[in-house]
Amino acid sequence: MEFIELAKKRFSVRKYASRPVEREKLDLVIEAGRVAPTAKNLQPQRIYVVESAEGLAKIDALTPCRFGAGIVFIFTKNTDEEWTNPLEAGVRAGVEDVSIVATHMMLEAEDLGLGTCWVNYFPNTELEKAFGLPKNERSVLLMPLGYPAPDAAPGPNHAASKKADEFVKFI
Repeated sequence: MEFIELAKKRFSVRKYASRPVEREKLDLVIEAGRVAPTAKNLQPQRIYVVESAEGLAKIDALTPCRFGAGIVFIFTKNTDEEWTNPLEAGVRAGVEDVSIVATHMMLEAEDLGLGTCWVNYFPNTELEKAFGLPKNERSVLLMPLGYPAPDAAPGPNHAASKKADEFVKFI
């Protein structure tokens, strides 16, 4: 499949089938994240694979956005390892790096017939406490992973996009 077709086909899955994800596919999704580029290749990302009943219950207590998936990735950035811009104080690349990693994994999942949903609707600090994350890690996003339910469909705004000339400026 051409990349642009894969990108257009992918949608945020908000209803998952009970079918478990094969370990081989999970490993491929993780590998896609491993090879993703990060600033100066510092790789500040940490990825927690939540698949236990106890862990999934913690996720459910913090957000309604698991959508029945049997796996949820917690993506964090290690603040001790993220690139900092020496030319401007306060400019850091951790969130961008984690986002690149998550996007690689999201698109690999789609290529394997799996579904994902990028989730920011959760209380970050409470999640970090619930899972006992190290103090130098900050949560960036959650991503449910699984097989889409047979009736899963893109949301009503999925195909709505601005025209390129509305957000691209040649200067």
